Amino acid sequence: MSDGEHLVSCLCGAIGLSAAGAPLWVGLCHCRSCRRATGGVLMAAAGFPRQAVSIERGQMSYYASSPGVRRGFCGTCGTSLSYENARWPGDIHLMIGAFERPDALQPQFHRSRHADEGRPPSDNLAS
Repeated sequence: MSDGEHLVSCLCGAIGLSAAGAPLWVGLCHCRSCRRATGGVLMAAAGFPRQAVSIERGQMSYYASSPGVRRGFCGTCGTSLSYENARWPGDIHLMIGAFERPDALQPQFHRSRHADEGRPPSDNLAS
């Protein structure tokens, strides 16, 4: 995984984020909530310590998708940018599709649901 700075932005460019250092994990989620939030067959995300992520440009809008969960997106173009969960208050999960270099982040696991789970497990997903 890349240890440098990761640049993230929405489709219209109104919002820009940066994430410093290597992510804690990179994974693919197939749960219903994540699929609906992103409009895809899965959600690809990278988890970072909250203090490693900063908003460089613009202001995100948020949607409380379930108790203790909020999803960040661009209020102008609708790009899904982040996932935050009260169970992991020190983490923020950023959508890989919004990264300037998504190829630098290789998924490590798949997840099909969120209920009753701690930090994402690794299933040794082949790269």
